[in-house]
Amino acid sequence: MGSSRAKEQRAARRAKVDEMRRAEAARERRNRIITWTLSGIIVAGVAGGSWYLVQEANQKNEAKEAAAAAPVKGEKSFKDLSRNHVTKPVAYKMSPGVGGDHNPVWMNCNGDVYDKEIDETNAVHSLEHGAVWITYTVKAADKDISALKDKVKKTPYTLMSPYADQSSPITLSAWGKQLNVTSASDSRVQQFLDKYVQGEQTPEPGAACTGGKSA
Repeated sequence: MGSSRAKEQRAARRAKVDEMRRAEAARERRNRIITWTLSGIIVAGVAGGSWYLVQEANQKNEAKEAAAAAPVKGEKSFKDLSRNHVTKPVAYKMSPGVGGDHNPVWMNCNGDVYDKEIDETNAVHSLEHGAVWITYTVKAADKDISALKDKVKKTPYTLMSPYADQSSPITLSAWGKQLNVTSASDSRVQQFLDKYVQGEQTPEPGAACTGGKSA
């Protein structure tokens, strides 16, 4: 009789152990399912977030490219400009000249500021090298002239000088491009510099802006 009771107790213990093992196995299965599900959610979230960031970056780049391609409001463009080297004066079709035949020696344009008028044919050669030439008349305010001089001195591939024969108090010229403004604070001044200093319009990008004529 004692033997029978011991068998019953062993059987009960085995049944309990089996039940505990089944419960543990069930918990492990649930944990694996939860882990797989969370991993899938995380991967999907990372993928989705990455896609969003890539899309956002692409949109920003496209916007920048569109802005860079768009002309500066109010600018004038001139095409089919000759590029012969000459040593005689040139009658340019625009004032100041933005392209055409020019002197073999360029005007130094590494942030150079000239207080007197310079030879136009030398300055046009500088534009061929990718410089922007800022000119002004007596109608320009002293504060604007001072502000522009400071800006030019900090900007490689630029030069500045007075120029009497122009229609606007302040004019910015690049090869084939020109913009008239009345104030140095006009936002288009910086837009023009950003776009055309060594811009895509440059016939000889990377050519020197030093070692030329200095006065």
